[in-house]
Amino acid sequence: MRAKSKGGGRVGCFMASLVAGVLVACSPDAPQEVATPTDEVSVDVHGFHAPEPATRAANQSAQWQALLADDTDFELALRGLIASDPDLDIRTAEGRPVWHPADYGFLDAEVPGSVNPSLWRQSQLANIHGLFEVVPGIYQVRGYDLANMSIIEGETGRILIDPLTSVETARAALDLVNRELGERPVVAVILTHSHIDHFGGLAGVVSSEQIASGEVALIAPEQFLEESVSENVLAGTIMARRASYMYGMALPRTPRGHVGSGLGQHPAIGTHTIDAPTHSISETGTTLVVDGVEMEFQHTPHTEAPAEMTIYFPQFQAWCGAEIVSRTMHNLYTLRGAQVRSALAWSSAIEQSRQLYGGRSQVVFNSHHWPVWGEDEIDAYLIAQRDVYKFIHDQTLRLAGQGLRPDEIAETLRLPESLDRTFAVRGYYGTLKHNARAVYQYYFGWYDAVPAHLDPLPRTEAAQLYVDGFGGLDALLTVAQSGFEAGNYRWSAELAQHGVFAQPASQAARDLLARSYEQMGYQAESGPWRDVYLSAALELREGVAQQDATAAATDILSAIPLDQFFMSMATRLDAERAGDRAMRFNFVFTDADEIHLLEVVNGVMHHTQVLVEADEVDATVRVTRDFWLRLIQQEAGLLQMIASSEFAIEGDRGKLLGFFGLLEQPDEEFAIVTP
Repeated sequence: MRAKSKGGGRVGCFMASLVAGVLVACSPDAPQEVATPTDEVSVDVHGFHAPEPATRAANQSAQWQALLADDTDFELALRGLIASDPDLDIRTAEGRPVWHPADYGFLDAEVPGSVNPSLWRQSQLANIHGLFEVVPGIYQVRGYDLANMSIIEGETGRILIDPLTSVETARAALDLVNRELGERPVVAVILTHSHIDHFGGLAGVVSSEQIASGEVALIAPEQFLEESVSENVLAGTIMARRASYMYGMALPRTPRGHVGSGLGQHPAIGTHTIDAPTHSISETGTTLVVDGVEMEFQHTPHTEAPAEMTIYFPQFQAWCGAEIVSRTMHNLYTLRGAQVRSALAWSSAIEQSRQLYGGRSQVVFNSHHWPVWGEDEIDAYLIAQRDVYKFIHDQTLRLAGQGLRPDEIAETLRLPESLDRTFAVRGYYGTLKHNARAVYQYYFGWYDAVPAHLDPLPRTEAAQLYVDGFGGLDALLTVAQSGFEAGNYRWSAELAQHGVFAQPASQAARDLLARSYEQMGYQAESGPWRDVYLSAALELREGVAQQDATAAATDILSAIPLDQFFMSMATRLDAERAGDRAMRFNFVFTDADEIHLLEVVNGVMHHTQVLVEADEVDATVRVTRDFWLRLIQQEAGLLQMIASSEFAIEGDRGKLLGFFGLLEQPDEEFAIVTP
């Protein structure tokens, strides 16, 4: 078992958890070895087994052979290649690995039985990296991160679109551009939307001073800053833990481990930054001219991201579709956890793009994957992207109207052949099954109208009753093993999970559950589905991988509004221990000129930003925001807080300490595959 590590005191751990979910994923260094087990090796060094006959048969079916005969995408993904670095190895200043495409060198071989061949193909395409010419004057660096960085040549300098996830990868991408195209200043940066793989590397290409002085324009959609820092703050710990599964961050890069995320290979875990935009886009049709480059913006909020926009470049006849379109079916619901996205709004935004820019574009380039060239190809591409989300929306509601529940809808729904055979909308990232469930959830919530599901037994209690009902654990596992041998891994996993939750120490139950998850992962066409299953199998065998993300997110922490910190604090209050206690405190931030009043009553914490300090409080705290951030990053603990000249208390110190004592320490490594 991997040992758990809990650093810092109660306050420090609590603060660190507020921003854990700001990062796309926050596990420690993922295994970097490139061991390549063959199908003949029964168990590899990480405990992953060979594919079972049923898995081999599924992955070698005639369906895949017919579908994968078309190599057109490989030609398109390589079109315009200017330079590539086979020795690319991006690291932090401390030497920690950030990006190393050679880890995926095994993808150069024939597809093994342990990987869905369609996902293998997508991962091969995503692992192509380098600098590419899209059209004269527009370039992309692809394969240097999960996302792309696009480059527009202006009259005197360059406009960059989406500076990747980390400072390290963004800097390396810009170095490649300058080396191959000649050095020119960056005159503007466009952030298409509020997900970290599109803004986190900002400081790798421009400085805050350049933005503040107006030397560099920073252009983003309305509410970009608020949405970027807020999406994961309240539920940050949970999202971060789940994201480590979704992106397979603890998995080895091997044919039996992580092979790619469908949207790209994996998020770059380096140093993450953010800054306030100088230009905010709030309306479709807004135009700007920067360094001689005319840009027309489409405002597309609440599609793929809460704050998002696309950009049309008339002089290049080129449309940047941000992430509302890509070369995969996307997520209406992301497995890391987030609010469900509107399939209807998303589809409508794509149709608006088609009407506004489709007939005017010779090329479409996006924030992920490779471009689309040609008017007819663009129209067919946008129609398929539009229709896949509209189809899922409409048909989910149609089947719900026939009385089908989410699981039945997911099992019943099939894309029409015209969409199913279109690579750009296949389920490499999102899937038809979980997106259909998302549409149901969007309209009807978690309750599927089955009365037995209104107040079900807790999982552990139900698991024990299942085991007892089968006549004991051995009897249950015998049935589960029969399902496994028959190739029904969903059933064997269902039963083995009951065994693990009833008797978590049972090695037989854990082994069978892990092996069932393995085979399900090997068959998955979706990168995140594969990573979830294989992460579960690894965790059943080795325990929970440690996580530590806050050190890389200092710049993002500094951008989070103080009121969001207090909203998150309220979600950590242990109401049972708080009982009927009533407390009131002023928090005065001396360097931010903000005052926040905190009140605890009825087991609930409220906070209000006020103009003047409130009377009749139990204590007033005077603190600098800088010191507050040090607490968040666990650079200072409770004792340092009390002793610091940057932290002063007036009033009842004991009551203030009692309040901090009610804040529960979140578990960054909470159990997922065990009780």
